[in-house]
Amino acid sequence: MPAMEVPIGTSRLAIVRGDITRVEAHAIVNAANESLAGGGGVDGAIHRAGGPAIMADLERRYGAIGVRRCPTGRAVLTDSGELPARWVIHAVGPRWRGGGDDEPELLAGAYRMSMELAREVGARTVTFPAISCGIYGYPLDQGARVALRTIAGTLREQSGEIERVTFVLFSADTYDAFGDELGRLPPA
Repeated sequence: MPAMEVPIGTSRLAIVRGDITRVEAHAIVNAANESLAGGGGVDGAIHRAGGPAIMADLERRYGAIGVRRCPTGRAVLTDSGELPARWVIHAVGPRWRGGGDDEPELLAGAYRMSMELAREVGARTVTFPAISCGIYGYPLDQGARVALRTIAGTLREQSGEIERVTFVLFSADTYDAFGDELGRLPPA
């Protein structure tokens, strides 16, 4: 499927279907778990593609498994190992529990903090997965709305520091949900 993109201020917001571990960017965002222990889905793919250097950097910066923790709605930064990026931002999104446990706010927080960390390290391009929309069960339409509106709002506020944000979406259903929402974004 072709990439879709829109201008947001002086930046670009895009979606593409593909494998996030193969797309070059200054920073790749990982859909991590609170223990930062690696896992399935995007998290497992990023750790496999990046190699042991990512886990070694997590341990060096944040402590051993069982000690380190990143709360839901937050994110931490590591080196990228063998990935086509300089940084990995490990963002912890919420598990879907029906929408009454602050899931939208926690998901938006994970996206905002990821963008903040990307700016802090000078990343000009950032790739994101659909955080929480896989094994964490967040409904695709709602997850796409939170993701795209949060990132668009952040890009509008940050005056061109980050030039391009690309959502790299693995499945056709996820791509379609994000494409529908991208078409609904208010003009920049």
